[in-house]
Amino acid sequence: QVQLVESGGGLVQDGGSLRLSCAASGRTFSRYAMGWFRQAPGKEREFVATINWTGGSTSYADSVKGRFTISRDNAKNTVYLQMNSLKPEDAAVYLCTAGSSWSRRASDVDYWGKGTLVTVSS
Repeated sequence: QVQLVESGGGLVQDGGSLRLSCAASGRTFSRYAMGWFRQAPGKEREFVATINWTGGSTSYADSVKGRFTISRDNAKNTVYLQMNSLKPEDAAVYLCTAGSSWSRRASDVDYWGKGTLVTVSS
């Protein structure tokens, strides 16, 4: 069992930056691919970014590529999402994920966090 707790959300102006963190419980953090999804009000949950077990491979949604960076620290059982050049359309609840497979699909996620809210003012 893995528990995921996100932090770092908040209100930021258009063009600003935030760094989200996700702390994972358990000793097997390094065995999981980690990721971020987001869900805006009235919209479907969508993939944002994922990172493999070692941190050597990453993948991003086209909408955030070049602006967001995912990273992990296996010694701290933590995954991060650095978000730069934020836009109003990035506003959403951001959910941390863990999965045995390195995948962009929600169906491959084994564990979900409860989310942290990001609001972007225009």
